[in-house]
Amino acid sequence: MAHRRHRALAACLLSLLMAVPAWAQEGSPEAAEHWVGTWSTAMQYPLFPPIRNGFPGQTLRQIVFTSMGGDRVRVRFSNVYGNEPVILGEARIALRSSGPAIEPGSDRLLTFGGKRSVTMAPGAIVASDPIAFKVPARTSLAVSTYFPGYTGAPTLHFRARQTNYVSPPGNFTAAASLPVASTGFCVYQGGRRVCSSPWYFLVGVDVQAAAEVKSIVAFGDSITSGAGSPENANKRWPDFLARRLLNQGMVHGVLNQGMDGNKLWSSWLSENGQSRFGRDALDAPGVRYVIVLMGINDLRGGVDASRVISALQQLASRAKARGLRVYGGTLLPNANAPQSVQEQRQAVNRWIRTGGAFHAVIDFDAALRDPAQPLRLRPLYDSGDSLHPNSAGYQAMGNAIDLSLFRR
Repeated sequence: MAHRRHRALAACLLSLLMAVPAWAQEGSPEAAEHWVGTWSTAMQYPLFPPIRNGFPGQTLRQIVFTSMGGDRVRVRFSNVYGNEPVILGEARIALRSSGPAIEPGSDRLLTFGGKRSVTMAPGAIVASDPIAFKVPARTSLAVSTYFPGYTGAPTLHFRARQTNYVSPPGNFTAAASLPVASTGFCVYQGGRRVCSSPWYFLVGVDVQAAAEVKSIVAFGDSITSGAGSPENANKRWPDFLARRLLNQGMVHGVLNQGMDGNKLWSSWLSENGQSRFGRDALDAPGVRYVIVLMGINDLRGGVDASRVISALQQLASRAKARGLRVYGGTLLPNANAPQSVQEQRQAVNRWIRTGGAFHAVIDFDAALRDPAQPLRLRPLYDSGDSLHPNSAGYQAMGNAIDLSLFRR
């Protein structure tokens, strides 16, 4: 009898002990934290010979432009495409002044589990500890990182359209103005010389926000990434969307997950859109809305409309399964494309407009096409290659988005 009572008492105590962590978690500050991305980028393979050895013993100072503000911040780094562990020896965040200089007094140390250093496993993403740091909306931040040892070829976003800075050997993370050894490199792609100043390892900056604040993911290819817009100007269409939201007092993060050359069905410089959609869109911090604008590169590469439609249907279904609002963007005109591609593009756009796969349609095609010649961009919006808009075109894209979509 006593034995049974002891067992009953032990079971009761065990149940109480198991319940304690749940109570503690519900009341803990960590459980109440709601993180929303204010900036992010999509990462790609390190295929470029000029950076094969990475940045051993060097400091990177990388510039990002926020979409919303906050009082607490964390920074995320990615070794998703790395083959070796990478030691991040020290990292700091500051308000950027100009060039590689930071605003005096704004510099803050980032820690990882309370330590100054962290090792990123191959394929891993790491986040810094949250810190108190006033992040203004629509402002440039400088994230400085020192790598004490071998990094190997770095996971990166090649066409940043933002000047970033690489130091000579040494830890200069706290330097008021970083000494600069280089700002980028050039490679040949498709027979032409392309120069850029990439983002390396740096994948996102998040701020703590109220529960009703969400992030909007702009998921696409070079048109979302901003091809045709000026360097260091932050005039991509997601930038214009973020400005409009801010002007209307609507607090949401806008995350640009566009990537040059990206396709739905094949991978070249980066994972195809269907493959990276989970990591870059569905798992984005605070995500509630996803705008999908993809498919023109597939059509130009010979993929027919039915396969593009199938892929877009999958993206929409996956977003809905997560409880997200997903909006489909119509494909822009491309005057240089052959007639067969024009017909396939129009077929895809008819499906986007009428197929019902998306919660709503954003008709970028209607906003930017030339009324007199609907198969081409308006000359006012053409960057000069008949495919990518210029800054005025990107502003027209941002203006074409109904902001009430982000109140649902």
